[in-house]
Amino acid sequence: MFSPRAQNPALAAALICTACAFIAATMLIAKSLGSDQFGPALHPLQISNGRFVFALLCLSLAASVVRPKVTRPHMRWHVARTSAGWAGVTLMFASVAYIPLADATAITFLNPVFGMVLAIPLLGEKVGRVRWTAAAVALVGAMVLLRPTPESFQPAALLALGAAAIMGLELIFIKRLSGREGAFQILLINNALGVVISTLAVIAFWQPPTLAQWGLMGALGLLMACAQTCFVNAMARADASFVAPFSYLTLLFAALYDGIFYDVIPDGVTIVGACIIVAGALLLGLREAWLRRSGRPVTVSGTATTPLPAPDPD
Repeated sequence: MFSPRAQNPALAAALICTACAFIAATMLIAKSLGSDQFGPALHPLQISNGRFVFALLCLSLAASVVRPKVTRPHMRWHVARTSAGWAGVTLMFASVAYIPLADATAITFLNPVFGMVLAIPLLGEKVGRVRWTAAAVALVGAMVLLRPTPESFQPAALLALGAAAIMGLELIFIKRLSGREGAFQILLINNALGVVISTLAVIAFWQPPTLAQWGLMGALGLLMACAQTCFVNAMARADASFVAPFSYLTLLFAALYDGIFYDVIPDGVTIVGACIIVAGALLLGLREAWLRRSGRPVTVSGTATTPLPAPDPD
């Protein structure tokens, strides 16, 4: 299920596109749970708790069948990674209740930019002019999406921006874990710790969900587990530089779902801002791909040129 596979770019592209559809669907579900569409709106902490609980159930069932090889985990890095991932996904779920899915999704594409910046003090990495330029371009796109005028400013977009920053921090911890432990083990530990952290955080805010909300949280966890599985398997079948551009289809799926279920059509500001962010993130990805081909060291941004905080899309 998660073991190394023969290279198959076509299948990798299909898997990452499927993962994008699943991830956008989880954001749509979070938006529904954060509104009063299916009962009293749930707190973002409760939505993220449901995401971890049901994803862990799905992965545990898979583990009982696959029986993956387990090695000694580096728990300090797992706790740090999961704490950042939980905080990031909670802020993301909070933001989508107030702003269009396309806006929130585009802003999260900044996570490799924040990861690159944070890698300087935390990992001692050096960043050249090309990558600083790419980061600046992406941040300009974020400013466009924030609509920084008194008439159109979206305060909730700051939640998505905060989510991107924290997910960028998560990339630092993912780099520490990558190559040391199996992908399935990382996913399983991540979701198990996520259940513990999110359960402790939600106690003061928990409310009895309606039957429909229970079903949606179950679907949220299932879709997230499926997205993680598709993403990991896609990365096993093709180079990251090939897979990364397909991940931006998450933005298209998010806009499509928002249009179908909420009649929200992306406006010109959303399209322009999203294009600028994607351009900056792609520039980062192309730079890292060139570094790989030339045999030069790759920074942490090269481990996450996709909006999916690999290997867990959170």
